[in-house]
Amino acid sequence: MTPLENLQKLNLSLPEVSTPGGNYVSVNIRANIAYVAIQFPILNEEFLYQGRLGDELSTEDGYHAMELCTLNVLAQINSKVGFDRLVGLNHIDIYFQAGNNWDESPKVANGASDLFVKILEEKGTHSRAIFGAQSLPRNFSVGLTASFTITES
Repeated sequence: MTPLENLQKLNLSLPEVSTPGGNYVSVNIRANIAYVAIQFPILNEEFLYQGRLGDELSTEDGYHAMELCTLNVLAQINSKVGFDRLVGLNHIDIYFQAGNNWDESPKVANGASDLFVKILEEKGTHSRAIFGAQSLPRNFSVGLTASFTITES
């Protein structure tokens, strides 16, 4: 199945593509690699899942926030590259902010990893890194960057 068919099967849709909040591009293509700038849990310009995991937000909230970040990454790729050019997802970097006693970042990271595989199937397998941050812009709980191998245009 195609990514769009998989999205439909999951009753999901891609959000509106957000615009960069500074002097950068949302998708940067070098040779056959597409790098997606950090995406946050934003749904059609509404900021969601703000606060610290373990304090204001639960691990389950974090999982859902990562799913939304994943949909935003995929919206950027579909808009700027096109799903038809995807060879596969290479690597994701996951950023989170949490309270002092919270230590469930792999469970939150699975929100992205699980959804990439459900939507992109075999092309969605990837490596990943998880980073705790003292703070993220606009007090977002999580953020996600990704790199994809793509075919030449």
